[in-house]
Amino acid sequence: MATLHAPVFELPHALQPLTNLADAAIGAKVIECSDEFFAEAKRMLQSEAPIFVEDKFDDHGKWMDGWETRRKRHAGYDWAMIELGVAGQIKALDIDTSFFTGNYPASAMVEACYAPDGNLQDATWCSILSNTGLGPGQHHIFHIQDDSTYSHVRLNIFPDGGVARFRVYGDVKLQIANHNQVIDLVALQNGGRVVAYSDAHFGHPRNLIKPNRGINMGDGWETKRRRAPGFDWCILALGHAAHIEKIEIDTAHFKGNYPAQVSVQAIYIEDATDAQLIPQSMFWPFLLNAQVMQMDHVHDYVNEILAHEKISHVRVNMIPDGGISRIRFFGKV
Repeated sequence: MATLHAPVFELPHALQPLTNLADAAIGAKVIECSDEFFAEAKRMLQSEAPIFVEDKFDDHGKWMDGWETRRKRHAGYDWAMIELGVAGQIKALDIDTSFFTGNYPASAMVEACYAPDGNLQDATWCSILSNTGLGPGQHHIFHIQDDSTYSHVRLNIFPDGGVARFRVYGDVKLQIANHNQVIDLVALQNGGRVVAYSDAHFGHPRNLIKPNRGINMGDGWETKRRRAPGFDWCILALGHAAHIEKIEIDTAHFKGNYPAQVSVQAIYIEDATDAQLIPQSMFWPFLLNAQVMQMDHVHDYVNEILAHEKISHVRVNMIPDGGISRIRFFGKV
């Protein structure tokens, strides 16, 4: 039973600084849908790229990695209502029909509303993407010109069919009532993102800023074994610039492959491109000097944090290589 993986898709450069607000990893969920006979709607919110498993069938027919409805035999269309993981300004949509070749929707439209209390009955829905044609087995990127903040979206597909992945790229808009509240400033759900990294052979550094503890060794950042001098690193952008009060480095599940040491450099910088940050990061001042790591352990640092002003970016140095499950930078916005 062969498993096919979707081709690697390079996200357009302009979208790379944005957060996928519809990522299940940060709490996005399907709250209602018209139909999901062939494949559950929640599958299209997964972070991982879709796969196709030949000869895999279930009680409803061919198993598909995405949302798929039954064939329409009457007028109408199918829809899925999604609560975003965090409210934000929507800048782009990706409707991915990978592996849906004879069963993709003819077209789609997207509506959105702002209902932070979850009261959708009184919400005003706005069209952010008019009914637009789709094609088989491909990503469809749509840029959205709208400065409103939204908490929910509704994907409408005409007349029926399947969508492998649905991504909603935007700027996180945190609703912070108490500015004395300490939050994880680099968390995905708070607008943190990966800028660059030296290596991600076994696990992407994006896992570092996901919610909750890692579920296994694959749910972290792990590099290949280093066979030359140096060390591995990744640059992370905070969702909000702030003063750091606590750093947490979690090596959960990394036992024979945790790093010997980890250090952190940091800077406050505006209007720099990601490409410019990479060479500059070598000279950023240290926020945390090299600390000895332990296997499968949560390391907390407060007093060890060096004096600093507010920061916007950090560079995590993993010496010499290995794996880290999660990293947190706590502070007040």
